[in-house]
Amino acid sequence: QVQLVESGGGLVQPGGSLRLSCTVSRRTFSAYAMGWFRQAPGKEREVVAGVSRSGAITNYADSVKGRFTISRDNAKDTVYLQMNNLKSEDTAVYYCAATVGLPYSAVASTRREYGYWGQGTQVTVSS
Repeated sequence: QVQLVESGGGLVQPGGSLRLSCTVSRRTFSAYAMGWFRQAPGKEREVVAGVSRSGAITNYADSVKGRFTISRDNAKDTVYLQMNNLKSEDTAVYYCAATVGLPYSAVASTRREYGYWGQGTQVTVSS
């Protein structure tokens, strides 16, 4: 059973920063392409960012480009989402996701490509 455990959510003021972390159990972490998604109340879950197994290739939703950075540390079995200049519209539950079977430099960018999910962590941006 693969487990993804997120941490780092919380309440932050507009313009502030947070860093989310997600640790994956079982199997070799470098076998997984990783992603972050978010879901706001009343909205569908949407992709935020993805990173390849190597860590060298990333992609982002237009709404977070230039503000969020996804990265991974394969030695620590952890993927990160650094979120800067947060806005109220970034308020959502953030989910870590993983998938296997992709080439080393490929990024999964749609929800249906991911087979493993974390439980989510709440991020609230409010003054």
